[in-house]
Amino acid sequence: MRKNTKLTALAATATALTLGLTACGSSSDPSSAKADGGTADESKPLVIAASPSPHADILDFVKDKLAAKEGLTLEVKEFTDYVLPNTATEQGQVDGNYFQHKPYLDDFNKKNGTHVVPVVNVHLEPLGLYSKKVKALSDIKAGQTIAVPNDTTNEGRALQLLAANNLITLKEGVGTSAKLSDITDKKGLEFKELEAATVPRALGDVDAAVINGNYALEADLAPAKDALVLEKAEGNPYANFLAVKDGNQGDPRIQKLAKLLNSDDVKKFIEEKYQGSVVPAFGTPAS
Repeated sequence: MRKNTKLTALAATATALTLGLTACGSSSDPSSAKADGGTADESKPLVIAASPSPHADILDFVKDKLAAKEGLTLEVKEFTDYVLPNTATEQGQVDGNYFQHKPYLDDFNKKNGTHVVPVVNVHLEPLGLYSKKVKALSDIKAGQTIAVPNDTTNEGRALQLLAANNLITLKEGVGTSAKLSDITDKKGLEFKELEAATVPRALGDVDAAVINGNYALEADLAPAKDALVLEKAEGNPYANFLAVKDGNQGDPRIQKLAKLLNSDDVKKFIEEKYQGSVVPAFGTPAS
């Protein structure tokens, strides 16, 4: 049974952040990971914000099986949105986070004036198209509705998946920043934009939905088995990574965690637990 505290985002405001962190009882001290990266108190717990699955599950494995051997005390705080983990990291309420990919972080930093940076890649969650109403990609027809995540990078990623499978046509060169307005041929389909965490709950109300891998797992979907189609893993830029506020990369506790997250033990855990629905993607993030 997981003992971490789940935090649900009520709003991405300073007030909501304060209330949310008070509710979870966080005692993380911003000074525990100082900007010079070399004077952090290694005796203090390292507090990492994470999405529940697979991120918190992977961190729990490290905490329970590997951290003690490295002299690391790890505390995991679960968040169920894509905003508060970065805000909490920026404000020093947690020491780092593990929930996102580089295109999302770049967009978040640009829009919010934050200074969160990646430390080490860990895994990839292939984005998938799911349905409770059709059994094959070829069954999706004009007049049907597809739900997509509404945040900038994940919507673009979802639209690229649909375009790659000939369900829509996009303007040339739009890349991962694609929006609904960039669709040049909807092929008769309708689209419903939803916050990423709520898309699985809407699956029964639409004909199909593009769902992020972690939210699919939380909804008891097995991406490798249940998705009508999944993103290709090879050459995929959406590896999820451990991240910190810029300046804290040298915190010895962060370095220990980064090493453990890229260990053979974690690789084996991911491969055995997720059976291809989540895949290891170790290494240094692209700049």
